[in-house]
Amino acid sequence: MKWSSGFAYAIGLLTTDGNLSKDGRHMELTSKDLEQIRTFAALLKLNNKISKKFGRRGSEQFSYRIQFGNIKLYKFLLKIGLVPNKTKVLGEIKVPDKYFPDFLRGCFDGDGYTYSYWDKRWKNSFMLYTGFVSASKRFLVWLQGETRRLYGIVGAIKFEAKSTFSLKFAKRESLIILDKMYYSKNLPCLGRKYSIIKLALDIIRS
Repeated sequence: MKWSSGFAYAIGLLTTDGNLSKDGRHMELTSKDLEQIRTFAALLKLNNKISKKFGRRGSEQFSYRIQFGNIKLYKFLLKIGLVPNKTKVLGEIKVPDKYFPDFLRGCFDGDGYTYSYWDKRWKNSFMLYTGFVSASKRFLVWLQGETRRLYGIVGAIKFEAKSTFSLKFAKRESLIILDKMYYSKNLPCLGRKYSIIKLALDIIRS
C-alpha cells in the first residue's frame, strides 16, 4: 500500500469509525454522514453498495455503512496497528509524519469535535476548543504524544461519560492543530464540520 494524503485521511476514518471483521478479509465504515461514506469510497475506489444500518429494533435512526473485502488492505491495517474489536484496545497507529495531518483530519471527522462561544466574563473573548473522543485511553495518549512531538501542543485527556475519554485542546492549541489539519484548500473532509470551524476562525481572525 502506498501512502498519500487521501489514503491517510481514509485510514483516519477507519481508525475511528471503521471495523475489521475477524475473517481476515472484510472491513466496514459506518457514519451518520452520507458525504463521509461517499468520500471514503471515492478515495479507496470502492464500488460497493452503501446501505443503511438501523439502531435498536423499531428505531427510525440509522447510519450509513459501506462493507468491502480486501485481503491486502486488511493485512496492511493489521501491520500499522488496527485490529478487530479495537474499541477499547486501540493504540499506536504507524503513520508517516508527512501524512499525519491527513490521518488526524480523518480521525477528527470520525470522532472529533469543536465548539466555540463568547465568554461573557471578558470583553472580546471568543473561546474555541477542539477535541478527539475514544473509548481507548491508550489511543488518545499516543495521539497526544504525536501532537506534542510534531506540533509542540499537549492538550488534556479527560474521562467523559459512557466509558469514553477525550483529548481536548484549548484556543491557542486549537488554532495550531486546525491549521495543521486544514493545511490546504480542497482537502477531503466532512463539510459540516469544516463549515463550523471556518465560522469560528473567521471570528477569531477578523
